[in-house]
Amino acid sequence: MTSTDPITIFCENDGRHLQVPMGTPLSLIAQNLKTEQGRPLLAAFVNNRLKELSYRICSPVSVRFIDISSFAGFRLYQRTVWFVLQKAVRDLWPGKELSIRHSLGQSGFYCEIEQMQLITDEEIAALELRMQQIVEADFPIRRQHLTTSEVRKRYIEAGLDDKLPLLDSRPRLYSTLYTMDDMIGYFYGPLAPSSGFVKHFSLSRCFNGFYLALPLRTDPDHVHRNTMQEKMFDIFHDYKRWNELLGVATVGQINGRILEGRIGEMVRIAEAVHERSLSKIADRIHEANHTHGTRLVLISGPSSSGKTTTAKRLTVQLQVLGLNPHIISLDDYFVERDKTPRDEKGDYDYETLEAIDLALFNDHLTQLFEGKAVTIPRYNFITGLREWHEESLQLDERSILIVEGIHGLNPRLTPSIPAEQKFTIYASCFTSISMDNLSRIATSDNRLLRRMTRDYVQRGSTAQSTLARWGSVRLGEEKHIFPYQENADAMFNTSLFYELSVLRPLAEPILREVPDTVPEYDEACRLLQFLDNFTPVYDQKDIPPTSILREFIGGSTFQY
Repeated sequence: MTSTDPITIFCENDGRHLQVPMGTPLSLIAQNLKTEQGRPLLAAFVNNRLKELSYRICSPVSVRFIDISSFAGFRLYQRTVWFVLQKAVRDLWPGKELSIRHSLGQSGFYCEIEQMQLITDEEIAALELRMQQIVEADFPIRRQHLTTSEVRKRYIEAGLDDKLPLLDSRPRLYSTLYTMDDMIGYFYGPLAPSSGFVKHFSLSRCFNGFYLALPLRTDPDHVHRNTMQEKMFDIFHDYKRWNELLGVATVGQINGRILEGRIGEMVRIAEAVHERSLSKIADRIHEANHTHGTRLVLISGPSSSGKTTTAKRLTVQLQVLGLNPHIISLDDYFVERDKTPRDEKGDYDYETLEAIDLALFNDHLTQLFEGKAVTIPRYNFITGLREWHEESLQLDERSILIVEGIHGLNPRLTPSIPAEQKFTIYASCFTSISMDNLSRIATSDNRLLRRMTRDYVQRGSTAQSTLARWGSVRLGEEKHIFPYQENADAMFNTSLFYELSVLRPLAEPILREVPDTVPEYDEACRLLQFLDNFTPVYDQKDIPPTSILREFIGGSTFQY
């Protein structure tokens, strides 16, 4: 093939084969592609690897363009809005630093501006107006590949000192730098071609900072203004403040501690925080038992949040207080497979409440609280049939029944139990560390790496199969779990700030097994690039056998 020969590409969006000149950018191809919704195309998968629209075609490839409604497109949209927000803050208040503290709700973020203790409504309105002006200006966003020393120099000149610890702890010869007008930055993933691609957002005052509202991936044409989730905010904010006090708020700082040989110290502190939190929750349950006769504890949370270990560690704390806890799993009350509801694709939908035999579950609750002996079922995931435990369960006057499952907070699960006799806990991995002031770590990525490692180590599942199921798992969470999370009596953060360094050497080999011929290949590559930012921890000797992390990496003293 000569440089003048056309290149044949296959466009997966419309099933056409196209002839294009060598060096044609994806942006030019996207201009000629009609989309049903008319939303701007943000990037494209080229042979299952995500590429920005500036990428030029130099050989025959398969191309699939994406917009904000895809998981990858939604992440790209978020990063681009952060860049626009960063520039707007610098334009209005030079020398002041923007910090995106943590997620809040399904699509929004809590932000603060350092050196501004309490931002006013007028200042927020001015900030939103400046963001809109930047979007209307449609500034091109350019990607440069420079020596790391040059990138470091430019960070210092721009006052972006928050990016230096990670740059220094994971040294590379070359690094990437993004520019938009007079603003520089880096966001650990592709960005849109220009600022004009992110038109939907809004700002509102929130605590000492402000709330950045974005569209939902499932409703990308409208800004989703979340109701205030104070309990979740408190959990995130407390852990973020705690991490900052300890000097482990960013990946670069954690890497530095590991390189200093201080991993044992970090493990002990993180595990002690978990123990203290569980102890406080146990005290509240004990008080509710004494005051209101509470005998049912319901633990809910999304996939790989550590619900099972949370339940088991909580039993220990309750035993210390003189109670007699028993654990049952909602999964064991699944209806048999031939009765399981199916989703819109025709697959078995284990995420819906109707997959639970509610009549049997509530009948068993009634009998147990009447002091009767009940034989608890055990669901066989291989056969899809119900089996039964050999020994029956019977509660006494000191007994507390702990029920663990994703629907624990749904009021339809236990309608016959008075609210004052139930204590509900939402357990999730509220990842509280970040890459730098702007680039936070998604809790869903943390949970995905947990699940992938567990599925491979304990269940023999490949990374590809876990990645293939993850999209439907997250859809189920958005529908059946997240709407009820703020109803919990207590929230427990199961994240451990050191855990991604431990997961890295376990997850990398199985991610590399994902072939480049499948759609999950890009996600595997993205996670590999993400993990490369963490200094790996190979020796697990400092991780106690009761740690929540043991649920996923093995070596727990608890039986699962």
